[in-house]
Amino acid sequence: MAEARLKLATLNTWGRTGPWPARRAAIRAELARLAPDVVGLQEVWDGDGGNLADELLADDGTWHVQYARAYELSPGVFCGNAIASRHPIVDRAAWPLPEPPGDTGRNLVHAMIATPWGRLPVFVTHFSWLFHQSRARLTQARHVAARLRERAPIQRGDAPTDELPPVVMGDLNAPPDADELRFLRGLLAAPALPGEPEGDCYLADCFAIRGTGAGHTFHRSNPFAAREHYPNRRIDYILVRGPDRWHRGEPLVAQVAFDQPDDDGVFPSDHFGVYAEVRATPVTLPPL
Repeated sequence: MAEARLKLATLNTWGRTGPWPARRAAIRAELARLAPDVVGLQEVWDGDGGNLADELLADDGTWHVQYARAYELSPGVFCGNAIASRHPIVDRAAWPLPEPPGDTGRNLVHAMIATPWGRLPVFVTHFSWLFHQSRARLTQARHVAARLRERAPIQRGDAPTDELPPVVMGDLNAPPDADELRFLRGLLAAPALPGEPEGDCYLADCFAIRGTGAGHTFHRSNPFAAREHYPNRRIDYILVRGPDRWHRGEPLVAQVAFDQPDDDGVFPSDHFGVYAEVRATPVTLPPL
């Protein structure tokens, strides 16, 4: 079987904030350039004006979309997360995530996607954002890991199944060395608190493995980010539980995306996004 790759992208869209028509055009242009198979979108508005994911993809009728509202932004307007796929979605779900007092609602969106190389479990989320909420984000990460164990258990046996390693994408609002990311990456063995799901997790950080440079996705070179006066940070991720025993899910390419302004200096969002390619087909190893 010839090698095949899954092309993935994620972006916090920033809703319809700011110069939305120009930003919408910039996001569409980058999607056309990257030509991903699957996209994770956060801060997707829904309600008055329609669904933002549908609006972004309206010029192309080949997308399948899973969307779930997380909270009400204003009367009749909701904010949530979405998964857009070039391949059919055969199962879907969404779950609320625990949030600290005073935070907006958080959720985890799931789609099982029927790709030509097998079923692909995809999860998209958006963690709590305040700098001091690491403990809350770790709780959210544990709930994500529990859903992965439920919906995409580790594949065992001597032959590859028709289910590919799961992918988690989103704005996790934490740098790679934070406990919440260390847990997701299999680097934190601290016990769960009472009421938190038990269990371990391992996901490969595609950019950490294949990216170059700092990989900041919230950066002061972007005027929409600079106005917040926050430090440059890498807080948006594509994670995959790979490679599996048959080398599927191996990160092959990763880079920052949605990071260039249009001719008038308008960036696609206040965040930059991430693009990655992961192996979709098994590798046959030569005999020893």
